[in-house]
Amino acid sequence: MTAVKIIGAGSIGNHLAHGARQLGWSVTMTDVDAGALERTRSDIYPGRYGHWDDAIRLASPEQTLGEAFDVVVIGTPPDSHIPLAVDAIEAASPAVVLIEKPLCPPELGPCKTLQEAAVAAGARVLVGYNHRLTRHTQVASEWLAEHCIGEITTIRAMTREHWGGIFAAHPWLAGPADSYLGFTARGGGALLEHSHAVNIWQYFAAIAGAGRICEVSCMLDEVEREGAAYDRIAQLAVRTGHGLVGTIVQDVVTRPARKWARVEGTEGYLEWQVSVDPDHDLVRCVRHDGDKREEWVNKTRPDDFRGELEHVDRLLREPELPSPIDLEAGMATMQVLVAALISAREGRVVRVEG
Repeated sequence: MTAVKIIGAGSIGNHLAHGARQLGWSVTMTDVDAGALERTRSDIYPGRYGHWDDAIRLASPEQTLGEAFDVVVIGTPPDSHIPLAVDAIEAASPAVVLIEKPLCPPELGPCKTLQEAAVAAGARVLVGYNHRLTRHTQVASEWLAEHCIGEITTIRAMTREHWGGIFAAHPWLAGPADSYLGFTARGGGALLEHSHAVNIWQYFAAIAGAGRICEVSCMLDEVEREGAAYDRIAQLAVRTGHGLVGTIVQDVVTRPARKWARVEGTEGYLEWQVSVDPDHDLVRCVRHDGDKREEWVNKTRPDDFRGELEHVDRLLREPELPSPIDLEAGMATMQVLVAALISAREGRVVRVEG
């Protein structure tokens, strides 16, 4: 039986614990806050899934010292991700470490430390940009591989979502200042918390053969209020090494939310949308000759995480299998996020090195 250790008993930790149990895994959840573990047992998990699962072991970090796990999941604030991941690689000997996005705060130095630790231990590190693994993303990838819209001319992506939904899932937080969410420097704000848009833009650009983002120009709407300091709107203009130009927008003010990408081509366009309604994701291809096809994919919120863990399960069985959420892809997204922050604060275009 696959044994997973989930570090962090917040909303994401509960989703992943439930997904792991659906796969029949042995689940241990840890948190430095005993109150968070009790909240998981008595409130979050039974409130979402109908009842508490007694097979889930709740433990303090000290109670798991010296134990080995097949998988370690890091579901804590971003400024703790890399230290916890490096510790887990050294102490728990996992085959796979899954880190919730974003990989870390807006700095690149720690990424190298993590990469070196993973290589030395032979551990696979993944970063949880789970939209790359959903069914509608797979369909979009297949259609683009068929050159369904001709030559790609531009890509636009956005994750525009008022963060009231995040706080509704974390009712113990009074507001942004109570967590990393209210601090861009800790990995919060629109630029990092909603970085799914940057990541999916990179994914579709790679499928189109357009290369990596090499130039970033960014404008941020940064605010300081009630003890928090964060960007609430991030607007990026990007260019790849092959000359593809596009735009990315992320914010924490838009409602209803829109999580969307559009790949424009010489013969049509492809649209990709997360939660087009509460029960569906959507991918649509429209050609200029009038041909149109679309696929509505049934989904629930737990499905996003179940697919992610099914992917991990497959990697455990096929360790040589390429993964769209490998550490390299997460680090590439961090490079763009760091470049965007520098661009906005220094008022210039920033080059992103390979």
